[in-house]
Amino acid sequence: MPIAYTRAVSPALSACALTHIDRTPIDVTRAEAQHAAYEQALRKAGCTIHRLPPLPDAPDGVFVEDTAIVLGDHVIITRPGAAARADETASTAIGLADRFTLHHLGEGTLDGGDVLRVERTLFVGESTRTDDAGAAALARLAGPLGFDVVTVRVLGCLHLKSAVTWLGDALLLNPEWVDPAPFGSLRRVSVAAGEAGAANTLRIGDIVLAALSFPSTARLLEGLGYGVELLDTTELQKAEAGISCMSLIAGS
Repeated sequence: MPIAYTRAVSPALSACALTHIDRTPIDVTRAEAQHAAYEQALRKAGCTIHRLPPLPDAPDGVFVEDTAIVLGDHVIITRPGAAARADETASTAIGLADRFTLHHLGEGTLDGGDVLRVERTLFVGESTRTDDAGAAALARLAGPLGFDVVTVRVLGCLHLKSAVTWLGDALLLNPEWVDPAPFGSLRRVSVAAGEAGAANTLRIGDIVLAALSFPSTARLLEGLGYGVELLDTTELQKAEAGISCMSLIAGS
């Protein structure tokens, strides 16, 4: 059974780091309710929820995907590109240490949201949060674990996984936000017109978790035979959140 590692929404969420969107008021109570519904959807999809230690003073702490990369029995602890998030990684490491062999990125910057795993390949986004040194450091750690690292240019969005995610048998992507060339012959499904942020999804078993804000892309996926569960994440999206960024999935 997959384990989904999550972390509670911080009361300070409104002070989150933003890069590509304007700051608007966030209803933290509503964000907490949306996060609880997200965790319930993970349970429904077959995950066991393990909460990482709370970080009430870390506005972005709920976005645990950025702090670690799960590779089987190993975890690579990252070096987030936003300086204010540096202390989050220690908390994640504490929460994962009893179940995984931990490796720590030694240099550069790298957010987990910039790392897309497709079988034994790690596609790494060249973004405002992940630099060349971080990608190279990841390659040095992931190589001995049996993974290749391929860099991908990210255009106009926060993370690689804002622009493309893996549906299990195809990529869901926004071709305006990512250079598709490094993905080679992998099958691709483009998001619906007018739904630029719809590519960030999370597949768990037979279910694709997707944002309620992008109904046309959801219908497209359903028409291709995917089971889709829509989640209201509107308050969390004001913090530049996607569906995948609020969990670390192990054992899937």
